[in-house]
Amino acid sequence: MSHTLSPRRASVCQFFQRYFLCFVFYSIFGWCYEVFLEVVVYRWGFSNRGVLFGPYCPVYGVGALLFLLLFYRLLRGKPWKQRLVLVPVLFVGCAVSATLVELGASYLCEWLTGTWPWQTYVNYQWNFQGRIALSPSLRFGLGGVIFLYVIQPLLDRVLGAMRPKVRARLALALALVMGFDLIVFLLRSLTT
Repeated sequence: MSHTLSPRRASVCQFFQRYFLCFVFYSIFGWCYEVFLEVVVYRWGFSNRGVLFGPYCPVYGVGALLFLLLFYRLLRGKPWKQRLVLVPVLFVGCAVSATLVELGASYLCEWLTGTWPWQTYVNYQWNFQGRIALSPSLRFGLGGVIFLYVIQPLLDRVLGAMRPKVRARLALALALVMGFDLIVFLLRSLTT
């Protein structure tokens, strides 16, 4: 009995592995960004900026996946002149979509835990219920453009250079770690 996947199933598996690894990378990247802001820029001291135990903020991973699915394909295979023309559109698209993800995440976190991690937005000018604000939305737009034009192409190269078995094992290991973390988080949320 052969355990090889059909080419179509193998392609689907590789698609999900790639996007899951992107999700994890950007969740960790977002956690590092949040901690950097808290410790270095604002000098508030360290706290775990994620809602889970591990060093990741899943909301950044979700935002990155949204950018990949909505905007990244607009750039692929186009010459640089055409890519540059798209910068204002992508800036606005990233700012709006990431802000909507953050707004949705604030409601989800509040429902699960009674609060959301970025309550400091109440002190920002142009905020909505302290959940979202113009200043972070503009940073999301700028970050989205950097993500689309610089970071994701580099991550594509790294993921493309990995052997398929290594990529599959890494995705499985990270899924198990994050899945366990999520289960512990949900159990903790239900008992408090």
